[in-house]
Amino acid sequence: MTSPSIHPFLQVENLARIYPSPSGGEPVTVFDHVNFRIHKGEFVCVTGHSGCGKSTILNILAGLDSASLGNVFMDGREVSGPSLDRGVIFQSHALMPWLTVLENVAFAVKSRWPARNKQQVREHAMRYIELVGLKGAEHKLPSQLSGGMKQRVGIARAFSIEPKMLLMDEPFGALDALTRGVIQDELLKICAETQQTVFMITHDVDEAILLSDKIMLMSNGPHARIAEIVNNTLPRPRDRSAIHKQPHYYPIRNHLVDFLVSRSKLFGSLRDAPDAPSSPTVFDPADLVESDVEPVVVHTPPVGKPHIHLVNA
Repeated sequence: MTSPSIHPFLQVENLARIYPSPSGGEPVTVFDHVNFRIHKGEFVCVTGHSGCGKSTILNILAGLDSASLGNVFMDGREVSGPSLDRGVIFQSHALMPWLTVLENVAFAVKSRWPARNKQQVREHAMRYIELVGLKGAEHKLPSQLSGGMKQRVGIARAFSIEPKMLLMDEPFGALDALTRGVIQDELLKICAETQQTVFMITHDVDEAILLSDKIMLMSNGPHARIAEIVNNTLPRPRDRSAIHKQPHYYPIRNHLVDFLVSRSKLFGSLRDAPDAPSSPTVFDPADLVESDVEPVVVHTPPVGKPHIHLVNA
């Protein structure tokens, strides 16, 4: 979203998560040697097959889980627990069902700024409710809302605390294609307005291309790693109905699909080679060559372009 500063806003160094074997055998290493940086204002997506540890990495960044090895630094400080400096949005909206839309968002605002009076809290909460297009629904309970509206409330609540970083774990995965497209467009507008730093997990290649400045590709587990990083230089603002006309769109898309279909499985055998890189390989669109692998396209209702969703076999 913004030009990166010299010093990274988020720095992840040699992160690993190891679980003891339930049978008493060798410990299970979900991922190891995970290294990456995110600059302030960047929108970063991470994708990979199920089981490679994407959600665990997000939980460690949020302070909801601990790494077995390695360190996470955000804004110059080590992450060692939950903080209101990091907003989290999961696939389930996690709204309090007995509170209205306004009260759900206001609860977060009051937690962030306990000294504010009721009117100040209400005005602040309403600003973000309006930002996600829910003005007029602020007095409704979650049971009176559609799935897409509930997720918008979750987004409003996360943005309302003005976090230094927003962490999103497949936030639109449970929504239908039309609703997902609408909320993606709203998220683009909000991030452009707030210059929010975002780390988002997605299985949707097209979603990653539409939203991100950088796409991180994880190899298959166990011992998964960030294998490649693709710099998404497609110009902003992005229009979902025309983005496929950009000259670098298909090289980026085919590179991502080829990794998920083929290279993610091969990376494990190359990982321990003597000449294996210690950090992810970084690609710019100009470096990418059209893949020989034909993308697997699943047609969905017309929302602008084909949608791909890869599931681990």
